[in-house]
Amino acid sequence: MSRLKEQYQKEIVEAMTKKFGYKNVMQVPKLDKIVINMGVGEAKDNAKLLESAVGDMETITGQKAVITRAKNSIANFKIREGQAIGCKTTLRGDKMYEFLDRLINLALPRVRDFRGVNPNSFDGRGNYALGIKEQLIFPEIEYDKVDKVRGMDVIIVTTAQTDEEARELLKMFNMPFAKA
Repeated sequence: MSRLKEQYQKEIVEAMTKKFGYKNVMQVPKLDKIVINMGVGEAKDNAKLLESAVGDMETITGQKAVITRAKNSIANFKIREGQAIGCKTTLRGDKMYEFLDRLINLALPRVRDFRGVNPNSFDGRGNYALGIKEQLIFPEIEYDKVDKVRGMDVIIVTTAQTDEEARELLKMFNMPFAKA
């Protein structure tokens, strides 16, 4: 079991119950899943770019990535319906906690001029979205083998009902929120 999961089960449940006055342990918010999405718009011209993006995603997450396809045709972007334009991975369980641990403790501190993540990127239902500008911040990616710098979206889905509860939950996981 990962260190972060053990920490959640003991300290975080206790602290959240005390702060928000939950009557039942099952009311305490917890992480549900983490979805990592990488849009590769250039894949419409060059299929090799999508393959390398999928490879990077699988290296970072340790799990197989799924290719995402365009839902509609968009003439201005020269995209046809069903065309491969990105990849995504959904992490749950131990892999989710392991990824969150690596993201917070290894990857985010490696971002240039890092002052913390935006504390207002919650969606109103307790989910947090984080944009990463380059995949090079993850230690698993070898700098010499990268053909193109790509960004990705990391969405942390929680069972929290409000943004305040979710923000507190992520603070307990040591998420480095920027000072307002």
